Amino acid sequence: MKNAERAANIALAGLTLAPLVVKVDTNLNVVLTACLTVFVGCYRSVKPTPPSETMSNEHAMRFPLVGSAMLLSLFLLFKFLSKDLVNAVLTGYFFILGIIALSATLLPAIDRFLPNKWNDDVIIWRLPYFRSLDVTFEFTRSQVVAAIPGTFFCAWYAAQKHWLANNILGLAFCIQGIEMLSLGSFKTGAILLAGLFVYDIFWVFFTPVMVSVAKSFDAPIKLLFPSRIAARPFSMLGLGDIVIPGIFVALALRFDVSRGRESHYFKSAFLGYTVGLVLTIVVMNWFQAAQPALLYIVPGVIGFLAAHCLWNGEVKPLLEFDESKTAGEEEAISSKKVE
Repeated sequence: MKNAERAANIALAGLTLAPLVVKVDTNLNVVLTACLTVFVGCYRSVKPTPPSETMSNEHAMRFPLVGSAMLLSLFLLFKFLSKDLVNAVLTGYFFILGIIALSATLLPAIDRFLPNKWNDDVIIWRLPYFRSLDVTFEFTRSQVVAAIPGTFFCAWYAAQKHWLANNILGLAFCIQGIEMLSLGSFKTGAILLAGLFVYDIFWVFFTPVMVSVAKSFDAPIKLLFPSRIAARPFSMLGLGDIVIPGIFVALALRFDVSRGRESHYFKSAFLGYTVGLVLTIVVMNWFQAAQPALLYIVPGVIGFLAAHCLWNGEVKPLLEFDESKTAGEEEAISSKKVE
């Protein structure tokens, strides 16, 4: 597993930097970058302890509504306020988020070269002058070291807004999102993907909101791929088209690992994501118009996984899988061992 993750990390880094020195086909770049990011995020999500915070069915149902409200709010902000002012505020916000995401992404590669004490000892820092708020931060010395290059990199992004800086920050957000977020169960995942399937279709096909916000939003919420077309210098892919299906594919991988089978249902879910993304690119080029990627990715991910599950006759184990229960059982077992 580690070798596959390491190879994917190297390939993703090389592919991200490649357009600086050679011409890379935009369509191929989109597909490979998105798939490698999902692959890396999925393998990083496999940890000894299952996530303690998981999404409920109610949260999954509300997510498209919350997303719609945020999208519409951004659209109205860009419509009635200065675009430069809105983007300046957003740049400051993503500057902080970028440091956190980059440091967390770099930490596994850095902490092995640091003393074990720096990795294990937790420092608790309380916000001065506002003690009544009781705001505390917990971190290790290794996290501080990892945050140093992240800070310089985010400063470069804020100053230059280069597409490479945008993409590296976007990839860090995607990897951290897939690694840290848990759907809990495949039922919750299906509810979330179905809701966002409708959300994506509505806001792209029936209103100008999604495309308008994507073009106006000067922040790393999308990946930019250099194009050979002068009229359209960059192709875009939203981070949600990577993270949302990615956390579902990651759940399939952790389901395999929990049963002692590596890459069993993960392969079918990952293949479904790849096929859906390729279909998005084909349709986009055929009609020369923006496409809601989840329109093709969601049926691909769920369809391939469902077909594989039905073929093996393992619908019940898959539907009964619940990471929150798994986490509770492991905590109970560990507490008994301590006693």
